[in-house]
Amino acid sequence: MTHEQQYLTAKEAANRLGISVATLYAYVSRGLIRSEGTDGKSRARRYRREDVDALRQRKEARRNPAQAVETALHFGAPVLTSAITLIENGRFYYRGHDVLTLAQSHPFEEVAALIWRGNFDVEGLFPADSALSVLPPFLAQLPPIEAFQAALPLAAVHDWAAYDLTATAVPQTGARIVTLLTAVATGQPVGDTIAAALQQAWTPQQPAAHALLNAALILCADHELNVSSFTARCVASAAGNPYGVVLAGLAALQGAKHGGYTERVEAFLREVEMSADAQTAVLSRLRRGEGIPGFGHRLYPQGDPRAQLLLQMAREMFPDAPLWALVEELITAVYQSIGVYVTIDLSLV
Repeated sequence: MTHEQQYLTAKEAANRLGISVATLYAYVSRGLIRSEGTDGKSRARRYRREDVDALRQRKEARRNPAQAVETALHFGAPVLTSAITLIENGRFYYRGHDVLTLAQSHPFEEVAALIWRGNFDVEGLFPADSALSVLPPFLAQLPPIEAFQAALPLAAVHDWAAYDLTATAVPQTGARIVTLLTAVATGQPVGDTIAAALQQAWTPQQPAAHALLNAALILCADHELNVSSFTARCVASAAGNPYGVVLAGLAALQGAKHGGYTERVEAFLREVEMSADAQTAVLSRLRRGEGIPGFGHRLYPQGDPRAQLLLQMAREMFPDAPLWALVEELITAVYQSIGVYVTIDLSLV
């Protein structure tokens, strides 16, 4: 394919997708289709054929779920359409809003309302406290996810409103659940906001961490149809109450190939700290035929934008933290060893 054949005109792209030119422009504005100006006096733009074809394949798969089911075990081919999160071309959105922008411009509660209600209105959504007013003391002895799993059924018994599955009631139950899990994570009542409660419990001497925690909550709120989101949606489709839905999602999250993967990342970071230098630790893993935990996300070949934003924010908030020397050394070592898979702007760290 020649360079010229890699592009389509606006009319060609719109016809290929079966949409209007105005809708094509909307896709471009959201970063779903790349475009560039043409040579000459004309202000016409041309559009990347590969982006148009990828979007068309995605639309066709969703119109034919039976065909999608046949390939459901292949990475990146979800069998359900999510109206919440869209991931395209290394960027992602909640209900059409760029998540990186949301993480820097809105409190977590408003983004939760956007996900649940379709707008930023938090009026009457988040309660002063959860359905479980007194936390059992044994929860403090459990790891976080296990503590969540123990608290949820206890709270569900007292939350009869959770069986109201109307569009108005379910977001309110979700907010009570988030408030409960925050109380379990911090061991104390939740105050004004979720991020503030976490900051006051975990880093009381560092108020700047509030914005970083708020951003992390937003960036991790949903990630299209990953295994825990998919599991939760399956239980919800059977009319399970929200407590059961979250329990199911947490069970999937515990898996070693999903949320449990973070333990491998933590173990690797400890390995780097204990080794002579980061490059030695990286090369040792490669010689053993092992991957580098935390790098090479297949949905983000140019680097996970969530990680890049959090690194940038953390560096700006805590520029003198000694951790940055280790982070820069590690990323440099990984880049030098498997640079084809890692493209992180080291200026961010």
